[in-house]
Amino acid sequence: MAVSFLGRSQVSDLCLGKPRLRSLSESATVAEALAALKSSDESFISVWNKEGGVCVGKFCMVDVVCFLCKEESLVSPFSALKTPISHVLSKVPGLVMHLEPSSSLLEAIDLILQGAQNLVVPILPTKRSSISRRKQHLQKSSTISNHSGCEFCWLTQEDVIRFLLGSIGLFTPLPALSIDTLGIITSDVLAIDYDSPASSALGAISKSITQQTSVAIVDNDGTFIGEISPFNLACCDETVAAAITTLSAGDLMAYIDCGGPPEDLVRVVKARLKEMNLEKMLQEFTILSPFSIDTLVSSTSSSSSSDEESPIRAPERHRRSYSYSTRMVRKAEAVVCHPKSSLVAVMIQAIAHRVNYLWVIEDDCSLVGIVTFSNILKVFREHLETI
Repeated sequence: MAVSFLGRSQVSDLCLGKPRLRSLSESATVAEALAALKSSDESFISVWNKEGGVCVGKFCMVDVVCFLCKEESLVSPFSALKTPISHVLSKVPGLVMHLEPSSSLLEAIDLILQGAQNLVVPILPTKRSSISRRKQHLQKSSTISNHSGCEFCWLTQEDVIRFLLGSIGLFTPLPALSIDTLGIITSDVLAIDYDSPASSALGAISKSITQQTSVAIVDNDGTFIGEISPFNLACCDETVAAAITTLSAGDLMAYIDCGGPPEDLVRVVKARLKEMNLEKMLQEFTILSPFSIDTLVSSTSSSSSSDEESPIRAPERHRRSYSYSTRMVRKAEAVVCHPKSSLVAVMIQAIAHRVNYLWVIEDDCSLVGIVTFSNILKVFREHLETI
């Protein structure tokens, strides 16, 4: 029954009510992407080739932050923000894949297991969307409002897991088995010591974006303390780059926690930027100080070779730079489970907390590993092959 259910289910079944993609051209600058992210309720923005026909990747605040933490960017952050996002996009192939609405859910799962994080699916046009596109066409910007007359949405691993959870009874007895029994706990995790410089985790943070996981923070005994999560970093703004450059991993965890950074850590960041002779970063990204993205976007747009583009302007509520974004609030506390947790319990817990993974720990808080949506989908796919 499960095989026939997935075989009959089409990708279009998961697209109902999905919002259209907010899009940027790959020729847009980091500053323009930053302004678009701040004016959006979404954590990611899709990036398309110059012709607008193919989605070549996705871009988020964490991409901006990791780029600004590079040595050359620290020296001149203002110049770094003028860099085209095509130079910053992940070079890992297949993270974003196109898929037709008539494709089966099994095809979608297979693409995800091959490494796809987001599946770009065309949305059938409606009269309302046609009117909306005509209005957007009159607004010149480096955003792409439509692609050859077609709009798109994208599906994520979470969408597929949520869909499977709605029919979980079809897969009995699989859902009741523990994640330990199923062998889906990955012990090879991204981790950093609590007292290590946060900057030493930059490579792991970048990798965690492509893996849709996180970076564990542990003590010398391997006890799990917390995490540096890309999902939490995505709630911050670009000034968190200064915190990553100057703080320890443990202090960064507190810095990006819900409610904004503690004042004492803000003072530490400022003082250490001075000690590191990063005056330009201190001047241009002073913590909790106004920063005009509009000015920067205007300067990058005026130097653009295209006269068809005009600057993206962030809404009034986003024109000041905050160390913690008002777009969304997320608690930095990590979501954990036990090796004996059942598969369905882990799925429900992950969906409830809007994460793609759960840390697996023992009763003494020692870190066992991590279980991801990709691991879970692999189990479902293998289960179908045995039926």
